[in-house]
Amino acid sequence: MEPSVLVALALVFGVAVGVALVSLVHHAARRGERAAMVVRGGVPDGVEQVLDALESAGVVLDPSNNVVKASPGALAFGLVWNQSLVHPELVELVDKVRRSGEPLSEEVRLARGPFGDANVFLFVRIARIGSRFVLLLAEDRTEAYRLDEVRRDFVANISHELKTPIGAVGLLADALQAASDDPEQVRRFAKRLTKESDRLARITKEIIELSRLQAADALAKPELVEIDDVVAAAIDHNRVAADKLGISIVSGGDSGAQVYGDEPILVAALQNLITNAVQYSPERSRIGVGVTNSDGIVEISVTDQGAGIAEEDLERVFERFYRVDPARARNTGGTGLGLSIVKHVVQNHGGDVRVWSQVGRGSTFTIRLPEASSATLASMSESAAANGVPALEAPSRPALEAGASGHVDGDVKEPT
Repeated sequence: MEPSVLVALALVFGVAVGVALVSLVHHAARRGERAAMVVRGGVPDGVEQVLDALESAGVVLDPSNNVVKASPGALAFGLVWNQSLVHPELVELVDKVRRSGEPLSEEVRLARGPFGDANVFLFVRIARIGSRFVLLLAEDRTEAYRLDEVRRDFVANISHELKTPIGAVGLLADALQAASDDPEQVRRFAKRLTKESDRLARITKEIIELSRLQAADALAKPELVEIDDVVAAAIDHNRVAADKLGISIVSGGDSGAQVYGDEPILVAALQNLITNAVQYSPERSRIGVGVTNSDGIVEISVTDQGAGIAEEDLERVFERFYRVDPARARNTGGTGLGLSIVKHVVQNHGGDVRVWSQVGRGSTFTIRLPEASSATLASMSESAAANGVPALEAPSRPALEAGASGHVDGDVKEPT
């Protein structure tokens, strides 16, 4: 065969092979793009905007049950962590809807946080979105359940606790009338009458506060809370009373911890713990307020060098109106509601409160709260930006002052 013919055939064969290879590569690329689109599959148009506008909890999940979008309400309820549903009960319901293809509505009871015994009651609606995604909507019903319990407890509590100061006011009024001709007796009875009326007002205020914490969700509008600010405010409220007794309050530990909740309520809870420590500590002693932050848990501990609490009383100190030392509680103006308020504040924030104590060696009360994760902060910032609100940032703060460990010098031990 002529060389020129061979060259022409070789050129034709080369062009054909090249065209075939290019077509094969192009076809493979298009198939890869289609496969990637199937795997990625963006959330249907409009769903993200709806979730950002929801006050209730809303979550969109992909076929692997990864959370591709969550509303601020879902983050506040603690339903989502690290792009996954926290509660296996919800995962089971999502899988059921995925298998059947039918929408589902059900009321569920879930743990409020990763520890503690507080619960939330949610009415959950789950349905498919397109062929791949599942939408989960959750409406909080906790308030209705708590309200029923509060109604039962309130009458019993208030009738039991108010009858003493009310009776004392009546007796003192009679005594004032009988001693109307004796100015010294009138002044003495009037002073006691003022004391009892103040006690009555304080009890009423704390009962109302406790009922509010039990009857309504304290996290109706949760925000990012700086624990350093909570500690500083709570200590400042007790500074005058502590200085009067020569008691020093030392704060320290890990700075920069953040939680998701209501700052004024958290300040009130920690303030109650520090107030108790001041009231039950000897003069010229020391109280330590320490903060630790590890493994997603923020701990705030208040340690005193007081008389301590007997072992048989430890399990009851958080009950309403329970007093370890009733006589001293009356002298210091205690109502027996402070620790109960602390317990409900912490539970409403998805945490718990613990106590360690030994008679003669002091006590340590520890509040534990779920840390506000970086994923939660990022999701909150995305939602804020989508609504035209400046993104949330974690502000930097200087380290706490003296007492970096948060422990108290002396013989007081930390809980094990």
